[in-house]
Amino acid sequence: MGIVQTIKDIFKRSKYVMTTQNLTYITDHPKIAVSSAEYDRIRENIKYFSGHYPQVEYRDSNGAKNKRDFNHLPIGRTAAKKIASLVFNEQAEIKVDNEQANKFIQQQLQDDRFTKNFERYLESCLALGGLAMRPYIDDDRVRVSFIQAPVFLPLQSNTQDVSSAAIVTKTIKADGNKQRYYTLIEFHEWSNDKYTVSNELYRSDNKHAVGSRVPLSEIYEDLEEVVELNRLSRPLFTYLKPPGMNNKDINSPLGLSIFDNAKTTIDFLNTTYDEFMWEVKMGQRRVAVPSQMIKAEYNQDGDNVIVKREFEAGHNVYEQFDSGDIDKGIGITDLTTPIRSDDYIKAINEGLALFEMQIGVSAGMFSFDGKSMKTATEIVSENSDTYQMRNSIVSLVEQSLKELIISMLELAKAYKLYSGEIPEMDKISVNLDDGVFTDRNAELDYWIKVVNAGFGTDTMAIEKVLNVTPEKAKKIKAEIDGNVIDDVNDERSPEDVSIYGE
Repeated sequence: MGIVQTIKDIFKRSKYVMTTQNLTYITDHPKIAVSSAEYDRIRENIKYFSGHYPQVEYRDSNGAKNKRDFNHLPIGRTAAKKIASLVFNEQAEIKVDNEQANKFIQQQLQDDRFTKNFERYLESCLALGGLAMRPYIDDDRVRVSFIQAPVFLPLQSNTQDVSSAAIVTKTIKADGNKQRYYTLIEFHEWSNDKYTVSNELYRSDNKHAVGSRVPLSEIYEDLEEVVELNRLSRPLFTYLKPPGMNNKDINSPLGLSIFDNAKTTIDFLNTTYDEFMWEVKMGQRRVAVPSQMIKAEYNQDGDNVIVKREFEAGHNVYEQFDSGDIDKGIGITDLTTPIRSDDYIKAINEGLALFEMQIGVSAGMFSFDGKSMKTATEIVSENSDTYQMRNSIVSLVEQSLKELIISMLELAKAYKLYSGEIPEMDKISVNLDDGVFTDRNAELDYWIKVVNAGFGTDTMAIEKVLNVTPEKAKKIKAEIDGNVIDDVNDERSPEDVSIYGE
């Protein structure tokens, strides 16, 4: 079987899984280099992100046990969504200096609706602590599979990045009256400078267990167990995680959620909000009415007599009590207690302010007390916590997207969908300017002053202001000066080389 056909068989699918002879949990596999505690943390992050909280058990005034839904603020999802939209949106641009490569990539990204999908999955990355992306072939097109944190398991990593990993896919298949749960584990590993993709399939009758290893043909008839791929400069997947050290497990290659260190504050906010909502519900108006003022109606139902007492039909604010003699007892009395709304709102705002500090954004991003409104200048300011945090995420996203572009081109070339050159990393530019955090006029003024003061060149200014690669900046400078730098190796003057570089 040729390498092209082999790649076709492997990458016809966008999902994969991993396993051994008999496993209870994925982390039991001997190749997995991450502890089960790390994935327990990720599962807990899912709870905060999705807002799936257990019901609250309580006893009513009669001592009977009851349950009710837990009222919560979707602060985890709100934070992830807000920050993801600040980092990446539909205005983002990805360009390659090589014209043939750029045309191919733009077409693939457009067909796959990558820009729209990446912003959505970036939200998952920030909330769960990581996201992997892997290109695959589908109908002669290169598409991108987004692999979320719960199904991405590092096997090996270095100080810079995850170099080997397993990707998990779960499938349910009906077998008579039973449900069979299959787990496919796809291992991406380096062996003697060769990139190896191996697949293991597990089957279980229990959806919470991985189960026993079975032949791939039970689900995937055309999938090879082991395939070696040559001429790859990097792993086919790229792993993106939020900035910062994993202080929960300093040896783990996995990233942390943006709110991993703020869960106690989220718990406080949710508890306070739940109590506030319950107090509002329980604080509805209550009026005590003497029993002598209640009209009783008697209805015969077989041997039973049904007593219906009514003061004012359609109202639930009246409570009956026995006041003795109506002339000497009390009359209708309002028993409503005031709701402590000011105290609760103040506590919630204080919690939101603490949450903003813990995740590293500027004050007032999630809370509003009438004093936290920011002007555009303050938002763009380099002293803004939100601006600095965004820059940290942007640098990681740009690097990850460049790696993805290279992997897409290498896969397409192996599959003979692309015949051009594979660009180097610095020949790919990613522009994530969303028009909110970048004051273009201020940036232009800054670089004009830098150039006029002799601290920088025109080419440097063009590169930074227009956010293009150094090579592209040189070409733009040449066009401005009325010169053309040809790709051919013509003889050039020393002055020309000193201005535009070799």
